[in-house]
Amino acid sequence: MERLDRFDRQILGILQEDATVPVAEIGEQVGLTSTPCWRRVQKLEESGIIRKRVALLDPAKLNVGVTVFVSVRTNQHNVKWLKTFHGLVASIPEVTEFYRMAGDTDYLLRVVVPDIAAYDAVYKKLIQGAELADVSSSFAMEQIKYTTALPLDYA
Repeated sequence: MERLDRFDRQILGILQEDATVPVAEIGEQVGLTSTPCWRRVQKLEESGIIRKRVALLDPAKLNVGVTVFVSVRTNQHNVKWLKTFHGLVASIPEVTEFYRMAGDTDYLLRVVVPDIAAYDAVYKKLIQGAELADVSSSFAMEQIKYTTALPLDYA
């Protein structure tokens, strides 16, 4: 990956905060005219640095304000099990993030639900659909920080 210059980083910073800002306005903020600014945005999209543009929704207003972090351990470490488990987790819309981990936990899931009963239904899907050694759930009490913006100083 080639290193991004200050214009690219500034453009990305603006788009991370609001992807609806018109290119002309972005250009004005970073000191470029519309055409070179648009070319940079296109290049950032073509290179995959900008993966997609989305709307961020309020979980509480959509009745999924309870966040559960689920740690999963398994004693199955083969391709068939892995494919089955990944397919299972991908099919559960309440799972919003899914990571394979190093250390004591094999997988970490972030689940959003309206309440404990809804989480219990997700839990039952997990344990019925895959052979798991241990499932541990932690309910978030308060969200202290949340951002989708990535640090740009390393790019």
